[in-house]
Amino acid sequence: MNWFNNSKKSDPANDEKLLWQYRQSGDLAVLAELFQSYSSMVYFLCFKYLQDGEHSKDAVMQIFEELISKVNKQEIKQFGSWLYVLSRNYCLMQLRAGKKMQYTAIDDFMELPMELHPDAGDKEKQLTALELCMEKLPVAQKQSIDLFFMNEKCYKEITEITGYSLNDVKSYIQNGKRNLKICMEKKR
Repeated sequence: MNWFNNSKKSDPANDEKLLWQYRQSGDLAVLAELFQSYSSMVYFLCFKYLQDGEHSKDAVMQIFEELISKVNKQEIKQFGSWLYVLSRNYCLMQLRAGKKMQYTAIDDFMELPMELHPDAGDKEKQLTALELCMEKLPVAQKQSIDLFFMNEKCYKEITEITGYSLNDVKSYIQNGKRNLKICMEKKR
């Protein structure tokens, strides 16, 4: 679907009607019609953050896909304002994920001494060992490590998902990393 052609002006009363209609029917065409009037705003907001036309177009599609589930789970008083915040948060998460990906390579994640770093032929064996070591962690450490490193969640998101306090989450991640390092050294 091309979101940028025929972009029409938004109308809060019509938005409310379309939102209600979508929630009742689950018809994606209704949600697409609602989204259409904001697609240009979403694109330009994404472009402001991502600084790339193609990434911004992809982001618009991803944000629409997020709407499919989020619209039914949240109270929305003004769709345009809500969509703006959702879009901004999506872009910020993309930027954060891009930065985090530079730092969470398996070698950096494990902070292993140089002699323990796997070479190319050994990497699969090390990943298997890492999976086994992850299974040995206490549940809270395993869950926190998985959410932080594998799912790229921030501390606040982990506290919301797990119900653990912020200090507990930080502790579980720190202790989990230490336990993984010890386990990996033993597996070597």
